[in-house]
Parts: sequence; structure tokens; C-alpha cells
Amino acid sequence: MDKILVLDFGGQYNQLIARRVREKHVYAEIKPYDRISLSEIKSEGYKGIIFTGGPNSVYDETSAHYDKGILDAGIPILGICYGAQLMAYMGGGKVESAGNSGEYGKTALTVRENILFENVPENSICWMSHNDYISAVAQDFRIIASTEKCPCAAMCDEKRKLYAVQFHPEVTHTEYGKQIIENFLFSVCGCVGDWDASDYAQKVIEKYKEKFAGKKVLLALSGGVDSSVAALILHKAIGQNLVCVFVDHGLLRKDEGDFVENTFRKKFGVNLTRVNASERFLKRLEGVTEPERKRKIIGEEFIRVFEEEAKKIGHVHALAQGTIYPDVIESGKGDSAVIKSHHNVGGLPDVISFDEITEPLRELFKDEVRRVGEMLGLPKELVYRQPFPGPGLAVRIIGEITKEKIKLLQEADAIFREEIEKSDLENKPDQYFAVLTDTKSVGVMGDAGTYGYTAALRAVSTDDFMTAEWTRIPYEVLEKASGRITNEVRGISRVVYDISSKPPATVEWE
Repeated sequence: MDKILVLDFGGQYNQLIARRVREKHVYAEIKPYDRISLSEIKSEGYKGIIFTGGPNSVYDETSAHYDKGILDAGIPILGICYGAQLMAYMGGGKVESAGNSGEYGKTALTVRENILFENVPENSICWMSHNDYISAVAQDFRIIASTEKCPCAAMCDEKRKLYAVQFHPEVTHTEYGKQIIENFLFSVCGCVGDWDASDYAQKVIEKYKEKFAGKKVLLALSGGVDSSVAALILHKAIGQNLVCVFVDHGLLRKDEGDFVENTFRKKFGVNLTRVNASERFLKRLEGVTEPERKRKIIGEEFIRVFEEEAKKIGHVHALAQGTIYPDVIESGKGDSAVIKSHHNVGGLPDVISFDEITEPLRELFKDEVRRVGEMLGLPKELVYRQPFPGPGLAVRIIGEITKEKIKLLQEADAIFREEIEKSDLENKPDQYFAVLTDTKSVGVMGDAGTYGYTAALRAVSTDDFMTAEWTRIPYEVLEKASGRITNEVRGISRVVYDISSKPPATVEWE
């Protein structure tokens, strides 16, 4: 299997670069620049290396640098943004501040004929984000692209297979970015493209059949795609020796708890314990209005409930987590067996006896996890479940959480999602949901006045959830959803639509 190393210098798009490589069926892994030596890179047999962007200036000696010997290691390299400047700097070129001539956003790009730009027109649009620029290329390099303000938008040393672009080919705003990455992988590096997430899943299943034979494994099942896929992988490997605990805190979407239970217990025969703990969560949340406090209370209570159920089971050999590759990257640790800090497992090692932590999905990105889920037969509703916060509807209810508010939001949210799903939109949003605000307003129903809550509808379109645009849903779809909510959900008298993008707003309200 061919491997590409994404050498991370602190750029915000490191994960996106690796995903773009894997989309071409080439395996990519991300390593921080200060966590892997040149000798390790050489011994790993990488077919190519990609230098990521970074937040600093290469001429600042305190910024991220690397062993200059990497340029002569015989491994093809693609430098992106800061990575391009670093390549120039290490090779003896010159990088300077652009002053007021920095480039940000969509920029007209002109390229010259080169293997990196095969099937890329001479003129196109790229995405720039830099305040420094390469003012002089290093010896043996030549300029192969430019923009109005950037004389060196790309350069190469063809003999050593070193390539660099000042722009970001990994983002969708660069028109031919995917083609450029493809050219680097196949034309420059000579990759085959034989990586497949489904093959990975089968190998993991076979590994766990042997490793956990006759041993118990405990998994906190949330019903999200990550924990669901992890559960099915382990169930196929060890059957009833996998024990899943599903803590229903009462803050799920309408009928979601029953759906999760029926899917895993009845369809797949998973050994599942469902804990209906809504009353104790509501009691803890009584009178709480501050968003972060809500999150902490729910996280703490989740752990307490999970502890109690785990103790009933007795000793288990391993605790399983739905950790995926972005979690591993963000932790800054490669092969560490460290508990992922999130709402359903934080703190468990101190109170539950087990010998190890297992993470079946730790090498996969979210889109790859979904492909594995499809392969394993998970229902579409789970495979393509929209991102849902750990605290559930608690962070979509503004102000204090009550039974009444939960019921109102569950109904309003279900109506909105139903209308979106049956509208057959050409550009369907990537995430859409309802929020119950803490604002009440007057209304009229029949001949009587009403005084009910205001519900806000939220829909965003995004490629990676790092940024998101509010979705231009047709007025007739919004009108239908609004009409149904105000007519069918007694207690909501007004509906508004959120037209804020991220940034400056976030996708969630709290």
C-alpha cells in the first residue's frame, strides 16, 4: 500500500489535505513536523511528502523548520503555502513580507506547462492566504505559476521532484486543486491508488476476532455514526462479548432513542443495554441557563451513569471508543492509548477496571467511516446522521431546560427535517435543525391570542465544517415548515430563519 506523509507545520487545512489524498485512494497520514525525524521518514517508505501551511513566517527562527536534508532524501515533495516558502527557504531562496500586497481569497492564477499542472488550463482561479511571498527561488528551481501580486505562485525542481504552490489546492475554491493533487500523487510520486476504507474494516474485524477471542469489550454507544460503526465492527468480530451501553439522557431528537435501540438490538442482535436516565439529567439541569455549564453537567452525569452500568457488568478486558483520525491528530499523539476527552468517556480509567483501550476507527476520516458503515449494512439514517452535539438538544434550547421545551423542540425539529428531506432540493444543506429560543412573542390562532416561543431554523452548506455558508432554502420549503410548526406544535407561535454563516457565527447556537 502506497503511503503519503502530510508533514504538519501548523496549518489549518492539514486534515483536509490528507482527506484529498485519500479521496484518490492513496493512504495519507499526518505527522507533526517535530514528532518525526528524517531517518524515520526515510525508513517508512513514503511515496511522497506534502508540507502543509503554517501560521508563521519562515524567516522567523522561532517558527517551524525542518532538516534541510529532506530535500535530498529522494522522496517527491509538494509544499503548500507556508510549506512552499519553507522549501524555498531551506533551498537557499528568499522569502519576504508582502506588506500590503498579501493575497487572501479567490485569485486569478496563470500556470506554465508542467507535470504538476497536467489538465489544468493556463488561466484559472486559486485560493490564496499569505502575507509573505517567495521573492527569489532557490538554485535549481524554476517558477511555473504566477498571479498579479505573486511572481512565484508555484515553483519546481524537476530533477529532485520538488514542487511548491503558494496557493491552497486542497480547498474547493481552487478550481483545479484536486487535479493538481492527483497529478502530484500519480504523475510525480507514481502512486497506484489501492487504498480502500472497506478493506481496512475487514482487516480490523479479522484482527479483533483473534485479539479479543473470549474477552469482553465495553462500548458507550451514542447512536452517532462513529460509535455505531465501531460497535458493528466489534460485534462482527466478537459477537455477544461486546457489551454496548446506550445512555439515553432524554435530550435526543424525536424517536431517536427507540430507533437506535431497535437498530442494534433487533436488526443486528448487538448485546445492548439502554439506560433511560432522562429524569436524573433533567434534575441536574434544573435552573441552569449558561451553555458551558449545561455541557459540563451533562458530561459529568453521563460518566456517572456509564460507571454505574459498567460496574454491573464486572471486569472487561477493553474499553472501545469511536475515536476517528481527526481526534488522533488533534490530540497531538500518534499511537497513544489516551482516553479521548469528550462527553461519553472522559475520566473512566480511574473508576472502571479494564486492561486496554481499543479504537477501531482511529485511522479513518468521517467520510471513510460512513463508507464502512454502508458496507456493514447500517441504515442510511445512521450512516448519514447529521452532526449532533454530545449534550444533544440541551445546546439547542436557549435558557433553562424543561420537559415542555424538549418536547416542543423535538416536534419542531422533526417537522423541519422532514420538510427538507421530502423537498428533493438540488443543493441539500449538509446540516439542518431547529433551535428553541428563550424569546416569547404574541400570536393569533383562530379568534384567540397566543403567547408562545420563537423557534429558529438553521441550515448550512459546508465541505468540512471548518467554515459554513447559510443555505438558501427556497421560500416555499421554509413556508411549509413554518406553517406546520406553528399549526402542529402548540407552544410555538413564531418561526425565524438563521442567515448567519460560519464565521462569524458557529453552526450551533450554544
